[in-house]
Parts: sequence; structure tokens; C-alpha cells
Amino acid sequence: MPVILPVKNVHPKWGEECFIAPNATIVGEVVMGHSCSVWFNAVVRGDVNAITIGNETNIQDGAVIHATYLKASTHIGNRVSVGHNAIVHGCMVKDNVLIGMGAIVMDHAIIEEFCIIAAGSVVLENTICESGYLYAGTPAKKIKPITEEQRALLAKLPDNYIMYADWFNT
Repeated sequence: MPVILPVKNVHPKWGEECFIAPNATIVGEVVMGHSCSVWFNAVVRGDVNAITIGNETNIQDGAVIHATYLKASTHIGNRVSVGHNAIVHGCMVKDNVLIGMGAIVMDHAIIEEFCIIAAGSVVLENTICESGYLYAGTPAKKIKPITEEQRALLAKLPDNYIMYADWFNT
């Protein structure tokens, strides 16, 4: 069974048709939309500040979603894919974004719509990642506009994860 705990009497909430892996952890002030998935060993820790996650978003294996006490909540939009072992911390991730495997997004960063944060990249505090671009490196820098193929990937990934979740919900 997943670890789902209240913090200070505030319970996590999620919409219909969500998949939460048996060893995922979700605690505190967390609100997720419908058709989301939180995969194996992922942690969504709303203990020190609020975390909101939109619809059809997937938090992949080993990812950590957290915030900063009294300073930075975390907001993740609709149809976002947070890759394996990524860290999303005290920031805003808008709709239709891919946070690559092992990437880190720090406090007060803003990832605008239709961005890709490359695997292993580090988006520093207060960085604004402009809509429609690929960001990569440490620290992450704007590399180039995303291609039509990459835009199609952003559209397809959330649907794939909804399909994968259905494999477990049957």
C-alpha cells in the first residue's frame, strides 16, 4: 500500500482515475487532478508547503516533488511528465512540459508551457524557462526551439502514462 499521510490534519486529495503505485509516498497538502499517476518510489511531500498538480500529469519512478517552508509552494500543471528521479522543488511548472530524467528544478523557477527540460539539467532558482524551448545543462540554458516532433512527444507522453496506469487499475 502507498504511504498516504496527513500532516497537521491536512490530507492529500486526488481526482478520479489516478494511479498511485504501492510504494509511492504522498503526504500533507497535496491536491492532484484526474487521471494522474504517481509511480514506484516517487515522493510527493506537501508537509512544509502546498503542492498542486493538474490533470493527466505523471510523476515517474523515484521523482521527488517538494517545496520550501513558508517560502515556495509547488505548482505543476496539466499534462506534465516528470521523469524518473527528477526533483521539482518550490517552483511552477505550467502545462504540457517534460521534466527529463534526473533533472532538478529549484525554488521560484517558472517553466512555461511546451518546454522540455533535458535529462540531468539543473534549473536554478528564479529561472524563467520560455515557452516552446529546450533547456539543457548545469545550469540549464535555452538551447533551441522545440521541434514539431518534440511537441508531438509532449502530447503523447501523458497519454502513454494514462495507458500504463490502466494496466495496473484493471
